[in-house]
Amino acid sequence: MSDQNVRNAGFTSSGIRGGSLASSMMSHEARASGGGVHSGGPTSTLQGMGARGSTHSSGFTSSGISGGSPASQMMSQEARSHGGGTPRGGTTSTVQSI
Repeated sequence: MSDQNVRNAGFTSSGIRGGSLASSMMSHEARASGGGVHSGGPTSTLQGMGARGSTHSSGFTSSGISGGSPASQMMSQEARSHGGGTPRGGTTSTVQSI
């Protein structure tokens, strides 16, 4: 995943850009959870990367998730909490797709 993709999606160091994919994700996630965006969810994870201005050490790459990285730990934790698989639209799949 490139820093530019995260910024292009609307996750920036100054917050989520209005009218962007990021704002749409945030709105959808908030509606689905009853009004809030959960810490560790797709929106907060990507916004954290956008705020730092760097995705390089996250482990999300164009060729997949790097073993032993924070991304692989996130994927493993998400798989355990969903009975062995990472759900479509979950944190790992959303962040990897961007």
